[in-house]
Amino acid sequence: MKNITIDLSKDMGKIKPMHAVNNGPVCSRSDMTSGNFAAYKAALFPYARNHDASINYGYGGSHVVDVNCIFSNFDADENDPAAYDFFLTDLLVKNTYDAGTKVFYRLGASIEHWQKKYNTFPPKDFAKWARICEHIIMHYTEGWADGHHYDMEYWEIWNEPDGRLDDDPHKPCWGGTKAQFFEFFTISAKYLKSRFPHLKIGGPAMAFRYYDWLDEFLDHISSNNVPLDFYSWHVYNTYPEITEELAQMIRAKLDKAGYVNAESIIDEWNYVHDWGDGWNETINRINNMHGAAYVASVMTVSQYQPIDMLMYYDARPTTMNGLFNLYGYKIQKSYYDFIYFAKLYELGTCVDCTRDDSVYAVAAKDGNGKFGAMITCYKNEAEFTDTLTVEIKDATTKNVRVYRLDDENDAADAGTFELVDGKFEISIKNYTILYVESV
Repeated sequence: MKNITIDLSKDMGKIKPMHAVNNGPVCSRSDMTSGNFAAYKAALFPYARNHDASINYGYGGSHVVDVNCIFSNFDADENDPAAYDFFLTDLLVKNTYDAGTKVFYRLGASIEHWQKKYNTFPPKDFAKWARICEHIIMHYTEGWADGHHYDMEYWEIWNEPDGRLDDDPHKPCWGGTKAQFFEFFTISAKYLKSRFPHLKIGGPAMAFRYYDWLDEFLDHISSNNVPLDFYSWHVYNTYPEITEELAQMIRAKLDKAGYVNAESIIDEWNYVHDWGDGWNETINRINNMHGAAYVASVMTVSQYQPIDMLMYYDARPTTMNGLFNLYGYKIQKSYYDFIYFAKLYELGTCVDCTRDDSVYAVAAKDGNGKFGAMITCYKNEAEFTDTLTVEIKDATTKNVRVYRLDDENDAADAGTFELVDGKFEISIKNYTILYVESV
């Protein structure tokens, strides 16, 4: 027997955007009938980070998002609109906003796993790179160069500069040294924040391979009075408790460095069983209930941790996309996690939940007696069936409706359950996700 208690009388603050993603919809036709636009829009993703968009042909390939794609000739005049090519990036950004999702813009380059690197080396002039980024921000928020006035507040400087050690010749994201990156970030962040004080400037989308890298980075930027509106980082694993531990550690380090108001954002995460020989198993699990249950469990625990936003990697058509099938964009299991969490996000106020061994719960309510809860059974590398007792304290309704996501059901209606002494029972197995709502 497993037990979960949802206490509607105990408010835990706002539901946070734990259901954001990387990258936007795919829609190559003007009528939006091609690709996954309709399903993407229905998921109500609050934000989409646009890292690695240039690796996807459906978005425009090497002509979108990256600074080197938009401003391809670094020796050109950064003040000249003709030096910029915004066309395909404009389409991708528009499609994302049309789907109801705000863009979280990553300034920098996409990852380069290939043997020869092209765009991941340090810019030859850090100050000019910052001015180029200034004009990209101007285009999307101030209308510069026949641009737009989007509500686009998050601007992230680079991606995974800590991905490899300085002497590793195959560094996929930052081809320079650690010291060079610290200087680069300092110059860029100071300039962009001075130019756009109303926007959120942050980064560096840390891969989190080396703990001392973070300490040195924070020490450098704090000692140089570098503004930091948000600190972004990545985590790939199979245990949600690891994410909890890292979140607490990072929050403590940010606070100690003086960045008590900086948001802590995980803007890449997914189920990864093994990056090496077990990669095929990783991909299989991302696309089935094993991965979906992991995703739901991380979204659940993160709501109650010092994490301000989660951004799933990836909604871009790729093998790491557990939302849409790579070929044809058919909806996959993890997609429903985001549908469920969007319901909680709409309700607004998080409430207290207990959790049992391998069972996680997150719940929310509105101001009119309506409530919902996502309950996930996840234990990595295990198989079991059990009975779950759900207690809902302070409920004003006598009945709840339950939806089930498992190997056999895609968010199927599992029926209405009567609350007897505030409780109901339901059979569950590992890798099952339930959504419970007031009737």
